[in-house]
Amino acid sequence: MSNTLIKEIPVSERPRERLIKYGARSLSTEDLIAIIMKTGTKDFSSKYLASQILKLVKSVSDLKNITLASLIKINGIGAVKAIELMAALELGRRVYEEVPLENNLRCNSAKKIYMHFKSELSGLNQEYFFCVYLDQNKRLIDKKLLFKGTLNKSLIHPREVFKEAYLSSAAYIICVHNHPSGNVLPSSEDINVTDALVKIGKLQGIYVIDHVIIGNNNYYSFYENNMLER
Repeated sequence: MSNTLIKEIPVSERPRERLIKYGARSLSTEDLIAIIMKTGTKDFSSKYLASQILKLVKSVSDLKNITLASLIKINGIGAVKAIELMAALELGRRVYEEVPLENNLRCNSAKKIYMHFKSELSGLNQEYFFCVYLDQNKRLIDKKLLFKGTLNKSLIHPREVFKEAYLSSAAYIICVHNHPSGNVLPSSEDINVTDALVKIGKLQGIYVIDHVIIGNNNYYSFYENNMLER
């Protein structure tokens, strides 16, 4: 589109005014992004910036894969606007896709863990390693993304895993990570890392009660496959 300034658009047709009058569903994707952009620059309107963002993707669903680096490359979009859009996209994803983690996550809760993390970890091209921290009654305290990259003992340092447990007074830990390949069977490194964490947890009195690997519409649970007490 041409770089039409918002003030040049009739008041009744401006994105914010249309949302107030007709609701968010009446707006185009471009208008919704323009609202998130808040303002343009002295050279580019927020609607023009929105149109440039949409040129980066084939469809609106592809916005979930957009990167901060690609947004910042657009002339007129700095780090602040790019971060705000990334945050809005992630919030929208969580509202519609994330299954809340329930309390009382016992050793047989692998499916609950999978249902919570599957949308968050699908389509990623590297491994993400989370820990879910529970109190003495298996109630959820928090979840933390601790590492990104190929899973190995040098990357997954027990210090970071158990530091968060100490800070939150956790009694139990469930580890979660994804396999970008889609194959959920544990690698030798997955097994070695899990064994190390289980042994350290026993010494510390903070027990690793499962490690769930998430792939393409499937999961693998170390607990369910009797891999924690080999």
